[in-house]
Amino acid sequence: MKASARSPQHWARIQESGTLIGMRIMVWIRRRLGRLPFRIMLGFVIVYYYCSHSLPRRASRDYLARVWPVHAGHAPRWPAWLGLRHFWAFGQSLMDKVDAWSGVTPDISLSAEDRACLDSAIRSGRGGVMLVSHIGNLEICSALSDSRDDFHVTQLMHTHNARKFNQLLDRSTLRRGPEIIEVSDITPATAIRLAERINAGGFVVIAADRIPLSEDGRTRRLDFLGATAPFPEGPFRLASLLRCPIYTLSCLRDEQGHRVEFRVFDDTTTLRRCDREAWCSDAMQRYVEWLTDQCRRYPLQWFNFFDFWHCHDRTVY
Repeated sequence: MKASARSPQHWARIQESGTLIGMRIMVWIRRRLGRLPFRIMLGFVIVYYYCSHSLPRRASRDYLARVWPVHAGHAPRWPAWLGLRHFWAFGQSLMDKVDAWSGVTPDISLSAEDRACLDSAIRSGRGGVMLVSHIGNLEICSALSDSRDDFHVTQLMHTHNARKFNQLLDRSTLRRGPEIIEVSDITPATAIRLAERINAGGFVVIAADRIPLSEDGRTRRLDFLGATAPFPEGPFRLASLLRCPIYTLSCLRDEQGHRVEFRVFDDTTTLRRCDREAWCSDAMQRYVEWLTDQCRRYPLQWFNFFDFWHCHDRTVY
């Protein structure tokens, strides 16, 4: 199936809101006045954004109606309040990103299993692909690479619809961020560069829960939270071509801080060309099952504020 980025509700067409100076004022409040004044101001911003932006509000309501029975065993009892909590979690995550790259050490915890898996992956020197999603706070994970000389990360991501926030990070942060490759700029030369990063022991981070930008991008509809939704084939085809270990990575906020989960997903080192198609089908299904479990445990931290199931979009995907 093909994904059209011309649709006004395609995620790549949804531009960030607010002005750069407004964002910088929020950062100034956080740094100069502390957490409490910042949280008060953030509350006003979140309420305004929730009331004035119908598309993300509707998308949030649709998602929460699907995930809440899986999480809590019943439908949301107070949808509007739950939606505000969802937006609040998103606003908090943005400031956590700024903190992570500004020298503020986040509270990060890994279970013994996750830490052992991460250490083993780094020490092996083989590098690999890390599949991620838009749940939690990936920038916290990326900040880990700044604390270890042997952990090198390259991110594949779309940045054009978040120029203001990226400018804010550039002007406000003190740490060196990871290498970022724009998703829309991927070429055969890019694939070669990624292979070189992995062969040198580095890791390539790819989000696999958003449809492609290009109209020629291939997607596959898979069951997710009770209905079929389109997922991109590209990350999995790329992983099969790179012939390397594959992991899942997430960073989820709980009462103690940020919990990083790093697990082995697969290994395509010996995958035969004739088996790639079957492997991609199986891998995509397993990824969706992993994402479903993440959303079940942390339902308010999946930040895809657009119509993921395309319920309100007549464009055929």
